[in-house]
Amino acid sequence: MSDLKSIPVVLEPSRARSGEKYVTPQGFTAIRDGVKSPGNAVAGAARAGQPKPPWLRAKAPTGAGFNTVKDIVRQHRLATVCEEAKCPNIGECWNAGTATIMLMGAVCTRACRFCAVDTGNPRGWLDAEEPANAARTVALMKLRYIVLTSVNRDDLPDGGAAHYAACVRAIRERNPDTAVEALTPDFQGVLRDVETVVDSGLQVFAQNVETVRRLTHPVRDPRAGYEQTLAVLAHAKRHKPAVLTKTSLMLGLGETFAEVLATMDDLRASGVDLLTLGQYLRPTANHLPVQRFVSPAEFDRLREQALQRGFVECVAGPLVRSSYRAEQALNRNNAGLDNATLVAAGT
Repeated sequence: MSDLKSIPVVLEPSRARSGEKYVTPQGFTAIRDGVKSPGNAVAGAARAGQPKPPWLRAKAPTGAGFNTVKDIVRQHRLATVCEEAKCPNIGECWNAGTATIMLMGAVCTRACRFCAVDTGNPRGWLDAEEPANAARTVALMKLRYIVLTSVNRDDLPDGGAAHYAACVRAIRERNPDTAVEALTPDFQGVLRDVETVVDSGLQVFAQNVETVRRLTHPVRDPRAGYEQTLAVLAHAKRHKPAVLTKTSLMLGLGETFAEVLATMDDLRASGVDLLTLGQYLRPTANHLPVQRFVSPAEFDRLREQALQRGFVECVAGPLVRSSYRAEQALNRNNAGLDNATLVAAGT
């Protein structure tokens, strides 16, 4: 273990624990799981909390399909948000042959307090082979629908917009029948960078508002913002109306029902077409605690409210995440989810 500005740094990434700094293979430092440990006493106290209700049980990630996707991702040196964000649906999605590729590395320049992606300063590092590798992976997996996301890259002059667009174009050129959804950073609100990605050939442009206005800080990094995300989504829709726009809200962080409805109104005023609603789950003891577990019935009520407001679709449920069953978003059946069965299945 080395030392950086009096902060211990683990030199072997595989040995770094949650909240510790480590040195990446590219030579810069990062914090495992994105948020520094507040100290043993605080972290220990934070582990005590509400037990998860039965409807939040997810199957362990095993199976032949899971292993096949894992091998392809490793072979082409790709990061996936499925792994980095500790998504509970990784087993279901990978066994179905789908994955969400995370571009521009696995280290984010921001430190949102809900997110388990590692944080640091990549200092301009990019993998020049990533566009070709991403396109090859989509071809190998025979995907008809791919979700791309990425870390925030505030260290790059354009926030990584040109690289992101290059990945979309490479995928579309090699896989012309594959639809692409891009869940992007906010590019610090620079609208020309938003246009760079929107013009790359994608079908869905997404940027997550994450939570209601009142809780934006401290939930999100100070460089992110409620109004900034609304502006990005609104501009994407104005710039290319044929592209569907999409966002996501996590519930259970202390928001009220009325605040969620107000957020829906703001999103519709910004031209957002698609909305997903899911339960926030605390990834580590260093992250924000869950304030409550939202019932499956409440997710159904919120979905009804969203559809009444004119969203093309609202996929809502306890285990829903931004890219969960994204290819089914236009089926208008809650992506095949039946929340009414969740409680019975967990008893």
